[in-house]
Amino acid sequence: MTPISYKVSNVSPKATSDLISVYAVGLDGKETQLQGAASKLAGLKSLNLKALAISGAFEATSRLNVGNGVVGLIGIGEGITNHSKAREIGGAIGRAFKDAKSLTIDIPIASSEIALALLEGLAIAQYEFTKYKSSGSKTATLKSVHLVSSKSVSKTELDRLRILSEALNATRDLVNTPGNDLYPAKLAEIVKSQSKIPGVTVEIWDEKKLAKEKCIGILSVGQGSARGPRLVKITYSPSRAKSHLALVGKGITFDTGGISLKPPLGILGMKYDMAGAATIAQATLAIARLGLPIKVTAFMCIAENMPSGSATRPTDVITFRNGKTVEVINTDAEGRLVMADGLILASELKPDLIIDLATLTGGARVALGNRYTGLMGEDKAVAAIEKAASAAGELVWHMPLAEELLDLLKSDVADFVNSRLGNPAGSMLVGGLFLREFVGLASAKGKDRLNWAHLDFATAANNDLAPYGYTVKGATGSMVRTLVTVAEQMTAKQKK
Repeated sequence: MTPISYKVSNVSPKATSDLISVYAVGLDGKETQLQGAASKLAGLKSLNLKALAISGAFEATSRLNVGNGVVGLIGIGEGITNHSKAREIGGAIGRAFKDAKSLTIDIPIASSEIALALLEGLAIAQYEFTKYKSSGSKTATLKSVHLVSSKSVSKTELDRLRILSEALNATRDLVNTPGNDLYPAKLAEIVKSQSKIPGVTVEIWDEKKLAKEKCIGILSVGQGSARGPRLVKITYSPSRAKSHLALVGKGITFDTGGISLKPPLGILGMKYDMAGAATIAQATLAIARLGLPIKVTAFMCIAENMPSGSATRPTDVITFRNGKTVEVINTDAEGRLVMADGLILASELKPDLIIDLATLTGGARVALGNRYTGLMGEDKAVAAIEKAASAAGELVWHMPLAEELLDLLKSDVADFVNSRLGNPAGSMLVGGLFLREFVGLASAKGKDRLNWAHLDFATAANNDLAPYGYTVKGATGSMVRTLVTVAEQMTAKQKK
């Protein structure tokens, strides 16, 4: 997408034919009233808002021809009172007026932080996936945004905004691409081509390398496809790093369920099953572009889950790199198998924090609906992610790792089964418990696991409903900003 330039100053730009000026209307009780600069403009003061059916309700938008120009009105309800509301207002403006070439926004802003959050929401909402559309179907033409405000926003903050929005767009492009064009080797090649950043190195492991490294989970899932699996290891290692973050992402480029074939409706949308891998890759590259003084090692665990004569069969037993054995009861519970390899590799590095991210279970939607990401793990890791998600404005919900559910993973012939068919109890939690078994111990003699958290964003990664706030339809780019914020907070700690 075309990069957008952002500017914050207290001087309004001159009107041009391709400029839309956006002002605020709000609610005083039930009555809609002009807010801020809008209440002082003669061309707006004379308008009968009620007759024009203009609403001051939060996120309501209107467009008017006033004089020789176009004016946009955004409803702010009773005001923009926090960062979340600011992002949502920014997103509503971005979605409603994305056909403009230039936007000027002059609405009441209480602080520099609110101003930045509004611009962030607008930037995130400026996304369209038009690769497969015929010419002329693109509507987003926005090139510049000028926020009129006396609140200052630094160049560093605007640069961060640009880098994060580009990381989100890159993630969404990958996730929205259909499986016929985005298969394991192709995903690996794309990420490698994007990784020409100082301090970043990329390794791509093919089938031979995966076998040599005993990454049996990825091989088992990928062996049913004519298009072989891959593991992509991305390392960002700046000289000033004092802490180490490891990221593991599920990268099933298409999931048919394997021999445990999904029903037709269940297969729809399964191009999104590589969202975890795409997200950790783009978050790592964003961290590198920001120059954060933290080492990051990311493992993209990539395969295509297909049924064929060479596919893994239900009741096959596989032995992982760490010696643990798993009886594959359900080949449609494949994500945890590829993630196990990544978690073992990450654990061997003994990082300060391991975060894994996966569209892992349908149970995430049952438990948490369409917008929340399930969060499980060690207390310290959970607290770090909750703090980062709150700062980023992303929704996570801490779920328990219920020990009594471990019985559902017992196998008669191996250490574990990967799924207990016929028993849906706590399916999201069972997925987390399975992954925990492949997280290493902090020390050879100890019993405590490494600092680890699991994020199940099976529904938050993709919005198949109407757009809202700064969330577009389709791939959302969820968790990119949270992961980057985790890294920022870890570097802030090492300075103390």
